Amino acid sequence: MDNYLCLFYSNPMFVSVILDPSSMDSAKSLASVLLHFRFKKVQRACWEHSSISKDMLVLLKKEIDRVTDYYDIVRLYQYPVQDCLCLTELSKKRWKRCLLKGASLRPDESR
Repeated sequence: MDNYLCLFYSNPMFVSVILDPSSMDSAKSLASVLLHFRFKKVQRACWEHSSISKDMLVLLKKEIDRVTDYYDIVRLYQYPVQDCLCLTELSKKRWKRCLLKGASLRPDESR
């Protein structure tokens, strides 16, 4: 049990999952997976977890991949990943990832 908890809380990150399931069966399967990983439903198609580890995220993606079909879309927002916001999307059974790094302005710069 201690190893299981360690997977959740080592190097924690915030993860938000947005679901666009193709069917009610997919929606139920995805909700079940997210509940198993202790995500909280915050809106109709939005689930959040405030302290999930990278190792647990890998397991989550494998479970999501297992229960989805070709027409499901799942988008994950993760922070921090290499000090960036990471958007990961499962669409047409393929994962795509995008890292977004914000540009900081010096105090004397204006927009």
